[in-house]
Amino acid sequence: MSETPKIDKPALVRALQELLPRELILYDQEDLRPYECDGLSAYRQVPLLVVLPETAEQVQQVMQCCHRLGIPVVARGAATGLSGGALPLANGVLMSLAKLNRILAIDPLNRTARVQPGVRNLAISEAVAEQGLYYAPDPSSQIACTIGGNVAENSGGVHCLKYGLTVHNVLQLKVVTADGELITLGVEALDGPGYDLLALMIGSEGMLGVVVEVLVKLLPTPERAQVLLAAFDDVSKAANAVGDVIAAGIIPAGLEMMDGLAIRAAEDFVHAGYPVDAQAILLCELDGANAEVSAHLGRVRQQLLDSGATEVRTAEDEAERTLFWKGRKSAFPAVGRISPDYYCMDGTVPRKRLAEVLLETSRLSEQYQLPVANVFHAGDGNLHPLILYDANKPGELKRAEDLGAEILELCVRVGGTITGEHGVGHEKIHQMCAQFSAAELAQFHAVKKAFDPQGLLNPGKAIPQPRRCSEYKALGTDTLTAPSARGG
Repeated sequence: MSETPKIDKPALVRALQELLPRELILYDQEDLRPYECDGLSAYRQVPLLVVLPETAEQVQQVMQCCHRLGIPVVARGAATGLSGGALPLANGVLMSLAKLNRILAIDPLNRTARVQPGVRNLAISEAVAEQGLYYAPDPSSQIACTIGGNVAENSGGVHCLKYGLTVHNVLQLKVVTADGELITLGVEALDGPGYDLLALMIGSEGMLGVVVEVLVKLLPTPERAQVLLAAFDDVSKAANAVGDVIAAGIIPAGLEMMDGLAIRAAEDFVHAGYPVDAQAILLCELDGANAEVSAHLGRVRQQLLDSGATEVRTAEDEAERTLFWKGRKSAFPAVGRISPDYYCMDGTVPRKRLAEVLLETSRLSEQYQLPVANVFHAGDGNLHPLILYDANKPGELKRAEDLGAEILELCVRVGGTITGEHGVGHEKIHQMCAQFSAAELAQFHAVKKAFDPQGLLNPGKAIPQPRRCSEYKALGTDTLTAPSARGG
């Protein structure tokens, strides 16, 4: 990680107390401990101190102070992220945006909502439901994750196949820069002049600025939504069925896959009615006008059977549809019930290579002697292998990390990427070396420097130094040590 000269913590606390009420600054060890990690709890680091601004103006003041003193800052939302993107720095300020949690305006006519970054993803859809609208991106953690975090990681969710990622559903951002300036990116219309800095900021993992306001697009609630559950006796058949459905000319709202281990864990946890003897299931949701959904249901059902499904069921009512999705969205915590720890990966592959990658992942699982549960956004090839391990057993975390690295590099080899929606953060920074050349990484650093010349925003994340990549490729993953914040 990036290091800076030793910081005079009492002097920093006094400087911040001149800007913020005292209760918005945490610096005692017991108050800092809850902020030591995000959803990737394998890596922990207690921050130097935490600030909890309540307004955009306070965010500006904190950034101006830290810029003047040369103090690194890591912005944090609900900390549901799974790549260590919000991992604090021992020599830096952690800025929690949880108190910026208001929905500022709803415009049903223009189908937009203006929200602060601490607003929960699901809260937007709940707030506009009476107007017959909703916000489409729906990560599995949507009950807890925040819009600011979704913007930082360009999150997707179950319905990203048809409706896109966060970048496709945001019109405008207000961002505080590293030196405390408030800027606006994007426009209230569908497109604007100049370079697309809005898209650059979305998915930048808190390295280019701190988001303090988001204008999101809203969609009309579909007239009808229907879910099909297809069971398969072979994982490869289920994987190939994904491409078969889309090749038939139908784009489902969501097309999700779970393997046998994930099915059984979710069924024991939620009792969603999943067939526990299946080797894999697909959940395929169709939405739109009533007549359109009716026409597509028969076609998709037949296609799934032609692709080898042993059973295809249609949710009988809204309650069963909700239950099917509850099982899928509860898969991560469900797997947590059957293993002391799990390491959630996030890579994306072309749909036509899904079966191949799943089979190779199974082989790697046997090689490393660690079970892997697969539950993922099959429609867009976004894999989420859950590597089960026990951190209390010496060497198992290292084996899980090495297995995860091999899976990600496999994704790259077949024409995919090392992340689909979780971001690179701290976890995948070495695998960036497999994805990009030294020249490409240098350009990424140039973009970072244009926004943050001192390198104060979330340093050490997402983009490795080219020199580090040379070492990684020369020595291999087994030789390099894991990120320096591990432990705690």
